[in-house]
Amino acid sequence: MARVCQVTGKGVMVGNNVSHANNKTKRRFLPNLQNRRIYVESENRWVSLRLSNAGLRLIDKLG
Repeated sequence: MARVCQVTGKGVMVGNNVSHANNKTKRRFLPNLQNRRIYVESENRWVSLRLSNAGLRLIDKLG
């Protein structure tokens, strides 16, 4: 699937744009995805991942 974090599973959410007159039109909230190469010591190689910023922070925190 496109626009999905490979660590957290975060994807696109759907909501509304709301004008001052309270008119509502559909919009999409996109996750903050980054393409990153992460080194995996157990496999002794680099892995390319498409991560959300939250997924990147999770890897920094847990290793």
